[in-house]
Amino acid sequence: MTTLQQILPGAAVAAQDTPLRRSRRALRPARTPAAVLVAAVLTAGLGLTTAEIVSALLGKSLGWVPVDRAVAWASRSSWNELPPVGLALAGVGAALLLLALVPGRSRLVPVETTDPLIVVGITRVGLRRTLRAVAQEVDGVHKARVRLRRRRIEVTVVTGPESSGSMLKQVGTAVGDRLAGVGTLETGEVVVRLRRKGL
Repeated sequence: MTTLQQILPGAAVAAQDTPLRRSRRALRPARTPAAVLVAAVLTAGLGLTTAEIVSALLGKSLGWVPVDRAVAWASRSSWNELPPVGLALAGVGAALLLLALVPGRSRLVPVETTDPLIVVGITRVGLRRTLRAVAQEVDGVHKARVRLRRRRIEVTVVTGPESSGSMLKQVGTAVGDRLAGVGTLETGEVVVRLRRKGL
């Protein structure tokens, strides 16, 4: 008897494609600021240079870009003579490449769905507000603050001086139930901290 992974070579790869991995790939943030900056600089520079070259070919230079001086300077200069300029350009290029390669932090927390072709996410701010509201619904909690860390959720509750340690368990249970109801992936453990008011 053969297994599905032996019959279909791509089945092993598909078996490793978990919902969390799919959602991370789909919800990966775009490199919009860097792309806009590079596109704007290239568009402006190349557009001005093209207009200057076309107008020079037609017989009247616009004078916006000093093409003649730039060509003369480039022909008599070498990169060895201008190490600061070369290093600066190489540094800018390396920074842009690094920005493109390093994965950014997604603004969305992936949510579990029943359909493997659908990826849904909830905003980090929305999840924090939801969990804060749940924590504040527990009896005796005056105020709550929620922080989403990489592998855990930190909930800090402010209570009266008469509160007990059992309140930590109630808040943790309420927050955990809400996380299970929302169906978030990769949220990690819930850490509840207690601060008493007036102490």
